[in-house]
Amino acid sequence: MYFGLGILPISIIAGLMIGAQWFFSDRIVMWSTGTKIVSKEEQPVLHEIVEDLCLKAKIPKPRIGMMQSETPNAFATGKSQKSSVVVVSSGIMKILSKEELEGVLSHELTHIRHRDVTIITLASLFSTIAWYLMQSSMWGSMYGGYGGRQQQGGGNLFLVLIVAALVWLLSFLIIRAISRYRELAADRGGAYLTGKPLNLSHALMKIEGRVKAAPVQQLKKMEGMNAFYIIPAISGQTIAKFFSTHPPIEERIKQLLEIERELHGSSDLSEFR
Repeated sequence: MYFGLGILPISIIAGLMIGAQWFFSDRIVMWSTGTKIVSKEEQPVLHEIVEDLCLKAKIPKPRIGMMQSETPNAFATGKSQKSSVVVVSSGIMKILSKEELEGVLSHELTHIRHRDVTIITLASLFSTIAWYLMQSSMWGSMYGGYGGRQQQGGGNLFLVLIVAALVWLLSFLIIRAISRYRELAADRGGAYLTGKPLNLSHALMKIEGRVKAAPVQQLKKMEGMNAFYIIPAISGQTIAKFFSTHPPIEERIKQLLEIERELHGSSDLSEFR
């Protein structure tokens, strides 16, 4: 291995890095997005909605933050229910009704209720370990020595590199599959929490429409945190579906309409067709 490190030391280093990422997740994300915590006096409507939803969900009330961005979006982060933060952008407050905002916040509180940040962080462990194994194997094969030593160890290094690359690729795809599933689960949980799936449907369509129309430079600033947002901010062409952290908006709306029919029977859903 590169610098004499084997699989165990690399695994320990990767584990420590993932642990630090999880422990400081709320601070890192808030700093990256420029989020500021807002008081009840500053945003009484936000606090009122979150308090009511937390009573229904039977979870502690998280801190509430606001991200100064005209692009509407929202996210939740934190290593535990007690240390969680729910964040909305200033732009989302301008386009959503109180009922639609409740739908968005119910989605984010479901992420907290399901401890999704911890799940995704733990799922990232194998991917991180595989990434460092790939890096160490590549450098080891390049600078690991010459002559007999290189001939004896080159085959093993190459094998480790191939295995690590496959593990990283599989982990990469699995993490995105888990993320897409958690987004659908948060939509579903939010819909049942409020009992009004159509409010979340309306909110998702409004947010997606504004995100698509946002300036490219603004979207580029937000792209790094796409895994957290309720709607990803994508500045260029979308990549293949299985690389996305979110399911297609059509799939999310379809699920919410099915829950609406389940809860309230047949409804006039012509606006979604």
